[in-house]
Amino acid sequence: MEKLSVRLADSVEKTCQKAINEITTEVLAAREHLLKGDADGNDFLGWVNLPEDYDKEEYSRMKADVARLSAKSKVFVVIGIGGSYLGARMVIEALQSEFASLVRGSKPYVVYAGHTLGEDYYSQLLNLLDHEDYSVAVISKSGTTTEPAVAFRIVKAHLEKKHGKAEASQRIVAVTDARKGALHDIAVKEGYPMYVIPDNVGGRFSVLTPVGLLPIAMAGFDTDRLLQGARDMRKVCIESNTLEGNPALKYAAIRNVLYRSGIKVEMLVSNLPNLRYLAEWWKQLYGESEGKEHKGLLPHSLSITTDLHSMGQYVQDGERLMMETMIRVKEPATHVPVPTDEQNLDGINYLVNKSLTEINNCATEGTIEAHLSGGVPVMEIGVERVDEYVLGQLIYFFEFACGVSGYTLGVNPFNQPGVEAYKKNMFRLLGKPGF
Repeated sequence: MEKLSVRLADSVEKTCQKAINEITTEVLAAREHLLKGDADGNDFLGWVNLPEDYDKEEYSRMKADVARLSAKSKVFVVIGIGGSYLGARMVIEALQSEFASLVRGSKPYVVYAGHTLGEDYYSQLLNLLDHEDYSVAVISKSGTTTEPAVAFRIVKAHLEKKHGKAEASQRIVAVTDARKGALHDIAVKEGYPMYVIPDNVGGRFSVLTPVGLLPIAMAGFDTDRLLQGARDMRKVCIESNTLEGNPALKYAAIRNVLYRSGIKVEMLVSNLPNLRYLAEWWKQLYGESEGKEHKGLLPHSLSITTDLHSMGQYVQDGERLMMETMIRVKEPATHVPVPTDEQNLDGINYLVNKSLTEINNCATEGTIEAHLSGGVPVMEIGVERVDEYVLGQLIYFFEFACGVSGYTLGVNPFNQPGVEAYKKNMFRLLGKPGF
C-alpha cells in the first residue's frame, strides 16, 4: 500500500524526543485499551473493525439503490448534521470538481440540509428543487434531532407535493437505527428503503457505514477503494505497536506531548482547497472526542496560502498557544504552468513554466520555515495524492489516532455529554413540552 507518513519538524523533534520517549508507554497502553475494548466507551468501538466487518449484503443492496436513484435524480439531498453528513461531505468535496455545481456530470449533484436552521437557506433549496429531479437520504439515529427533523419535514412535504406520496416514498432512503426511533418508525410506515447505523458506532466515526458510503456512492465515487484504503490502514494500526511503524500512534503521541508542554490549539493545515471539509470532519472528530473535563487541544484549521492573508499575522506573531499539523500531498491530479508575458508588469516572469504545484509547495515550505522560526511546532502528515484510497487511509488513521489520543489524555473519547447543553436551553426557549 502507499504509505501515509507522520513527521515532526527536525528542530521540534530534537526538543520533544525525550518527552515522546516518556509518553510511549502510555500511548501503547491506550492502543491496547482500544483493541481489547476494556476502557470507557467500549460499547462504541464498532468502527475499529468496520472496514473488514461491514454488512456485505447491505452494501450490495445499497449499490443497487444508488443505481436506481441515480437514474432518476439530477440532485441528491443529504439530510443530516454533525457526523451524519460531515464525513460524506469531506470525501465528496475532496474528489469532485470545485465547480461541480456549475458543470454537472452524469452523477447527481449532492446538496445538504439538516445542518442549519437558516430560513433563507431552505427557501433557496426549495427553489432549486422546484426545477430539479431529486431524491433524498435522511440520516439520523433517532429521527428527533431538531435540525435534520425540521429539514426532513420541509423536504418530504416538497417531494410529496411534486411527485405524489407513492413516488416520493421511492425517492427517499433512511439511514437510521435498526430497530427503534422516530425515523425508523417513519421509514417502516412509509416504506422507505432503510440502512443501518450500527449501535456500536458513534456518529463522528460513522463515515464508513451507510451514513457516509451512500452519499459518496451517489456522487459517483468508488466506495470499494475507500474501504480498501481504510482496510490497509487498519492493518497497520492493529498490527504495529511502535511509534515509527504506526503513524496513528506517532500522531497521538506528538499531539499529547505538545499539549502537555502548554500548546492549547491544533491547526490542521492544507494547501489544497478541496481538503477544507477534511478539516471540518476532523474538527468534529477531535473536538467532540477530547473536549471533556476542561481538557483537550482546540481543533482549528487553516487553508494556505489563502488564510495566510487573514490569520497569518496571528500565527506568526500572536500568543504562542498553537501547533500546526500540515497535510502534505505529494502529487496533484493535474498541472497548470505559469505563462510568459513580454511586458512582465506584474514581475512574475521568474515563475514562467513552473507549475502551480511547485509554487504552492515553495509557499508551503516558506510558511513552515517562518512558523517554526516564530515558535510554532509543525508536524506533517504526508500522502501520495487525493483519491478514494488515500481518503480511506486518512479516515481510519485519524479515527484510530483519536481513540488512542483520547485515552492517553485521560478521557472517554466516545461520549459527548456536553452536546446536550444547548439543546435543553433551546427546547426551553421554544416551549417544547417537558422543558
